[in-house]
This record gives sequence, structure tokens and C-alpha cells, in this order.
Amino acid sequence: MSLIVPDFTSSVLVRSADAEVAGRVPTTIRLLADSSMTGGALSTQRVTLADGADGARPHRHDKSAEMFYLLDGAARFLSGDQVVHAERGDLVIVPPGLPHAFAAAPGSDADILIVITPGVERFEYFRHLQRIALGEVTPESLLEVQERYDTYFLQSAAWHDERRSASADGRG
Repeated sequence: MSLIVPDFTSSVLVRSADAEVAGRVPTTIRLLADSSMTGGALSTQRVTLADGADGARPHRHDKSAEMFYLLDGAARFLSGDQVVHAERGDLVIVPPGLPHAFAAAPGSDADILIVITPGVERFEYFRHLQRIALGEVTPESLLEVQERYDTYFLQSAAWHDERRSASADGRG
């Protein structure tokens, strides 16, 4: 096991009004601190999902763990082959290599603080997602940058069934 020794010498303060926002309703991402700001210790963002909206499709990170803290609302998470429900104040931590995904729970909003450690430069990844949403680049373009962002997409029957069920019920 290797120890990550962050290389920064002063506190990081990001004011809400100064944080860059990527995306738009129903999925907005407030970019708080990237890895370069924290000397590699972590990267963090706040994701707000409206009315059962998708957050991230199934993927894994080989080098980083990911923490999700529910600031408000309710969300569904893929964790391996299981789908779990989390509500305000709940914490979900996904170890490196474990497939995961997330979405607001059907009929609910979710406000989630996400921390990835050790940090990976992720702000450009979220800007890339925004360019996809705006039709400026294709979704397939993400396949070209999976290694750069330590984000490897995959299929999950459990998540597919969860989201199909939510859609069929008109809940997401």
C-alpha cells in the first residue's frame, strides 16, 4: 500500500459564488477543488440532481476511491452488483475498482458532495460532459479520455434494470 503525501502548504477555500458550474438542470455540477489545488490529496465537486435525474452511468476508477455524502434529498447508487438507497446525511464510499453509478431517487432531488481520493484532475472531465450535453462532441469521445480521468465505463444489468424500472413507473 502506498501513502499519498499531498503537496500543498496552505488551506484551500472555495467560496460558493466563485465555484464554476458545469451542466444545467436537471444535472448541475459545482466544481469545488481539483487535484492540483490540493497537492493531489483529493478532488471534489457538488452534484445537484433534479427529480430522479441521472448522475453518472456505470463506471469504475482504478486508482481512486470515491465518497458520496448526501447533503439533501435521496439517491440510488450502484455499488458493485447491488443498488442501494441513500438519504440526507448518508455516506457511500466506493473503493477503487468497484463498478458504481448514481442518480437521484425516483421522484426525488439529490444534492451530493463527491470526493475522489487520491485526487485526479477532473474539472476538464466535467467540462467535457458539458460539451457532450451541448452537442459539441459525441458521447463516444469519452472513450478516448478514460485513462486520463481514471474513469472506465462499463455495462451493469442491475443499474440498467433499476433505471428502466424508474422510467417505466414515471419516477425518473
